[in-house]
Amino acid sequence: VQLQASGGGVVQPGDSLRLSCTASGFTLGYYSMGWFRQAPGKEREPVSCINSMAISDGSAVYADSVKGRFTISRDDDENAVYLKSNSLNPEDTAAYFCVADRRPQCGGDWTNPLYDFWGQGTQVTVSS
Repeated sequence: VQLQASGGGVVQPGDSLRLSCTASGFTLGYYSMGWFRQAPGKEREPVSCINSMAISDGSAVYADSVKGRFTISRDDDENAVYLKSNSLNPEDTAAYFCVADRRPQCGGDWTNPLYDFWGQGTQVTVSS
């Protein structure tokens, strides 16, 4: 089981990025999926989570810090989940990790870092 994140980079404030995460070794359609991030010297923090579309409703939740700017989506045919990040600012600088959980719904505890599977991080740096 492996999650491979990509799409990070160095951008300027106000720019956009789309992070991708592809799964191998399992079919993510029945899993809830999400993103966490961790900035240097800070604790890992939740970003977003999306329910399974196959056996739930595919709805998403977001941290307040990214609500309205970030959009999570999934393509179960591609076995992938995405995070479109708009209006990036320096506070968004972090390593971004994709996660997967066997539970099909994100649940009220989606912000807890207790997901079954974690990918390696992809670095996003926002700097002028």
